[in-house]
Amino acid sequence: MACEITKKWLVLPLLLLAANCMQSYRVHGEPKVPCLFIFGDSLSDSGNNNNLPTAAKANYKPYGIDFITGPTGRFTNGRNAIDFITQFLGFEDLIPPFANTSDSDILKGVNYASGSAGIRVESGMQLGARISLEFQLVNHRIIVSRIAAKLGGLDKALQYLNKCLYYVNIGGNDYINNYFLPQFYPTSLIYTVEQYTQTLINSLSLQLQALHDVGARKHVLVGIGFIGCTPRAISTNGVNGSCVPEQNAAALIFNGKLKSLVDQFNSKYSADSKFIFINSTAGTLDPSLGFTVTSASCCPTRADGQCAPNQTPCQNRNQYVFYDQFHPTEAVNLFTAIGSYNASNPAFTYPVDIKHLVRS
Repeated sequence: MACEITKKWLVLPLLLLAANCMQSYRVHGEPKVPCLFIFGDSLSDSGNNNNLPTAAKANYKPYGIDFITGPTGRFTNGRNAIDFITQFLGFEDLIPPFANTSDSDILKGVNYASGSAGIRVESGMQLGARISLEFQLVNHRIIVSRIAAKLGGLDKALQYLNKCLYYVNIGGNDYINNYFLPQFYPTSLIYTVEQYTQTLINSLSLQLQALHDVGARKHVLVGIGFIGCTPRAISTNGVNGSCVPEQNAAALIFNGKLKSLVDQFNSKYSADSKFIFINSTAGTLDPSLGFTVTSASCCPTRADGQCAPNQTPCQNRNQYVFYDQFHPTEAVNLFTAIGSYNASNPAFTYPVDIKHLVRS
């Protein structure tokens, strides 16, 4: 699922400079927040699907070909957007997946994201097991209990968790792997797009309320990108190589309703909470950045659109928007992360002073 870029961007050589500056995956100084909790789908998954019985996993080459430790379960060639955001926030290490938290410092946060997961429990079921948003919250409650044990009680845990950042980036699979797959799901026969989207927002509202009840106060909610412009959408439903307007229209409806929900929560919890909406369809990639291949995947793909195992990907990965038929390359993820971070922190200056590098 593709996230489009939301700001004016650096030129490609500066992308490479920024990436090289962070190649060690370590920073100096204290993080801007004490902990980060991540909820989402394959755009944020860092390994939660690795041991699940599902086709939606990425713990094999050529995924991770540019990641410092090789394949991890990230659905891209290197880091995903939340990895970069984690570094921008000043964390020494990337946030571990829930599946690998046994020896991790959970006080720094946990990544619950799961490839093919959606807001609706059934989304993505044709691919196999996945951890829907509802069950990601179940896993978070387990972590809250462990944090309470570490800190000496639930009250102390909640005081600590109030200071953390909660990143939620989910919803694309409720369309890609549900509504727009009538051969597997009846939702498009039951609901109009407008009605279906409202059911998603209603469910998300309940999940956010549940998250608030266990201490969440600082939230970033990411809209879905132009899902009709992925290589898979174009190749299966596009006309003459064009994006699929019905799918992009659904993304815009979802984002509009998500923005309204954010406004409602900010009004409801104005005294103690903050909700930030990130619009993933607000802009497009500047052609001068060097992203010359916009509708083809960098890696050879199998029938479901993911990279075929152990195949050789393109060498010019920084010129590709998509690594497989759904997911962005690390290069695009960096720009997405900068846009998302700038939207919530205009004074952003890490890892280089962005202000003097951004186009006027």
